[in-house]
Amino acid sequence: MAATPVRRPTAGTGRSTPLGPWGTFLVRRLAGLTVVAVTLVAGTFLMVQLIPGDPARVVAGADATPAHVERARHELGLDRPLVVQFGTYASGLLRGDLGASFQTKEPVAGIIGGRLPFTAEIALFSVLVVLLLAVPIGLAVAARGSRRTDGAFTFVTGTVGATPEYIIGTLLVLGFAIRLGWLPAAGAETVSSMVLPVAALVLPATCVMARIVRREAAHVLAQDYMRTARGRRLPPLRLYTRHALPNLLTATLTLGGLILAGLLGGTVVVESVFAWPGIGQRVIEALLVRDYPVIQGCVLVLGLLAALLNLLVDVVLASLDPRVLAGKGGH
Repeated sequence: MAATPVRRPTAGTGRSTPLGPWGTFLVRRLAGLTVVAVTLVAGTFLMVQLIPGDPARVVAGADATPAHVERARHELGLDRPLVVQFGTYASGLLRGDLGASFQTKEPVAGIIGGRLPFTAEIALFSVLVVLLLAVPIGLAVAARGSRRTDGAFTFVTGTVGATPEYIIGTLLVLGFAIRLGWLPAAGAETVSSMVLPVAALVLPATCVMARIVRREAAHVLAQDYMRTARGRRLPPLRLYTRHALPNLLTATLTLGGLILAGLLGGTVVVESVFAWPGIGQRVIEALLVRDYPVIQGCVLVLGLLAALLNLLVDVVLASLDPRVLAGKGGH
């Protein structure tokens, strides 16, 4: 009788490591976060070098003599080689020092600390509204299964989802602030001041997410276990909340994390449209006067927040779906 060949374990499967599944998962994600952080630091430094204009001329004033401009450039450290400037910038970051504004001499960390709560407020509230709207809308359209409904849904969500936030924001100001006078057009004095900025962020994001939820829901509703559940004549609310929604959870959380990261970027333009006193508006102000440290600090913080949010979503997904923990799923 021929001997049965012995199966040898495949090397590098990663099934058994000293760190365990969670340790390996976190080390892998933290390593990725480190790469993102280093890329952001280098990218933000190089990005500001491409901004047209001379910060020293702005600081010295339009009527300053060449000698005054050179003195300002020396005081700002802009007369040193780029390698030296980057080394100074990076070493400051390692000490937790984001530098000081060229214009006001304020610490960049203090500027960001005063503006970040406003940005976080509209970004977090926006993603909550997106989740509360997009998931039931996408699920309802998939459950209806009507060609006419699908056609209207696809047209509306495709049109609104492709419209930039600043155009939506401008239309909202014209309609609800100027024409109707129902809501403030700018500022952050009252709770109502947040309605239009949040709406400008929410509308396109909701449309994009609802389209994807609808696609995922249509796939879930076509599964055998859903047909079995329908055959048992379960109430619609129980059918969709207990059987369909849990199977959409992974995709929904993944999209929610990505959308929140995108909303942090979208706030840069929306805050400028509505004069919302967040980081985004401060970035635009700094760009106009070539305030390198403020631009670098704000972009770096927004980028790191987006990366941290994606890491948090990965951890939540790994706790809910073992495939993500094993490296076979996730986003």
